[in-house]
Amino acid sequence: MEAIIFTKEQFTELITKLDVIQSQISLKADPKKETFIDNQELLQLMKISKRTAQTWRDEGKISFSQVGSKIYYKLSDVEKLLQEHYNKSFKGK
Repeated sequence: MEAIIFTKEQFTELITKLDVIQSQISLKADPKKETFIDNQELLQLMKISKRTAQTWRDEGKISFSQVGSKIYYKLSDVEKLLQEHYNKSFKGK
């Protein structure tokens, strides 16, 4: 069996590099954190009225969370709503 000898500095450098690699792997392994927007941000983003947002919630077009009187939407649900109503351009004749 062969032995490899490191100086203290080499060993410290190796450990530091391993820590960096481990932290990068951990960041990629963590699930993407969901971003929430409130009702006012949805109104501004989509350029709609409060009544339209209420209609979309009532009709089940967009999912939401409600804490007290405050309403929140997942940004991914807003993107999903847009994707579901996406229409490709018509081919010109």
